[in-house]
Amino acid sequence: MNVDIPDGRNPIEYVWGELVPGIGPAAADFSLAVYTHTTLGLREFEAARLRIAQINGCLFCLDWRTERDGLRVEEEFADAVAEWRTTDAFDVRTRLAAEYAERYALDHHGLDEEFWGRMTGHYSQGEIVELTMSLGSWLAFGRLNRVLGLDARCVLPGH
Repeated sequence: MNVDIPDGRNPIEYVWGELVPGIGPAAADFSLAVYTHTTLGLREFEAARLRIAQINGCLFCLDWRTERDGLRVEEEFADAVAEWRTTDAFDVRTRLAAEYAERYALDHHGLDEEFWGRMTGHYSQGEIVELTMSLGSWLAFGRLNRVLGLDARCVLPGH
């Protein structure tokens, strides 16, 4: 489905801000908080975010790269995320972030003690909660953008 966007309007701003004024701005605030208040490293953050984007198929999310202090992940990073099981480009935390993102999106009932043992061996409880909230945001809002056709009508800043 494609939401009707008035001529000259930014699709994200219109849908998220005006179409559902009681929910959209709060959702946008949560979405922005994930980026603004994260304590996670850039590589693990982007590995999880990109894995959700790959699963959702959100075009906007696939093109986006989080920037921190003028730094972004390397151009080949997205390909490494798709191959998180076998890539040699990731440390343990980054690989776990990609794995958690995939399992959270596709098999959350399969998150077993073995997985949690590995996860808690490398992440604090606070980091796990933060990553889980981030995953929830990306899963929900990336799918919203994809399902409603917003992802194909949005342009990244600077493009």
